[in-house]
Amino acid sequence: MKIVHFGHSCVLLQTDGARILIDPGAFSAGFESERELSAVFITHQHFDHIDADKLPALLEANADAKLIVDPGTEETVAKLGVEFQIIQPGDALEIGGTAVNAVGGQHAVIHRDIPVIPNVGLIFGHGAFYHPGDAFHVPEQKIDVLGLPTGAPWLKAGEAVDFLRAVGPRLAVPIHEAVLVNPAMHYGLFTNLAPEGTEVRVAPRGKAVRL
Repeated sequence: MKIVHFGHSCVLLQTDGARILIDPGAFSAGFESERELSAVFITHQHFDHIDADKLPALLEANADAKLIVDPGTEETVAKLGVEFQIIQPGDALEIGGTAVNAVGGQHAVIHRDIPVIPNVGLIFGHGAFYHPGDAFHVPEQKIDVLGLPTGAPWLKAGEAVDFLRAVGPRLAVPIHEAVLVNPAMHYGLFTNLAPEGTEVRVAPRGKAVRL
């Protein structure tokens, strides 16, 4: 089994019989040129996990690929006019001889004022690789390789360390790291949740700003 990381949460999993793309989102690059895909999985509806502008062309170029999404992404992909199926926590299926098990169910809490959305973690090859999406769900089975969320508005480094220790994989591959160099997601969160009367203003680097 091999993986290709396209940045952030987008990972291409290559097994003996399948090429499986996970979470091709807006912060990832290069996945749109992939061909001969067996399936495309989406763990949840956030734009950094599904690039709705690029997805239709990707599926058109990979006519045999199945699009498999969590329940919360149904509305998004339905608007695109593409065929898809929904995967729920507890579901098990097979893609090109590779077993896929869905676990978890909920996105990590971003803030108490933001509704919690669905999120499906994906275990491939009976534990060979685990992509948790945006959650810290610890599966019961042993995990060999873990996609480890690294930076996010819902994540503290200490929580990621505790998750890593709880899963105890042989190998951890950092994913979900783009926000560390693209802080706009955090800025937007501060703006949307700031108290009334408070402005959030990003100071450009190296320039004087009148406050």
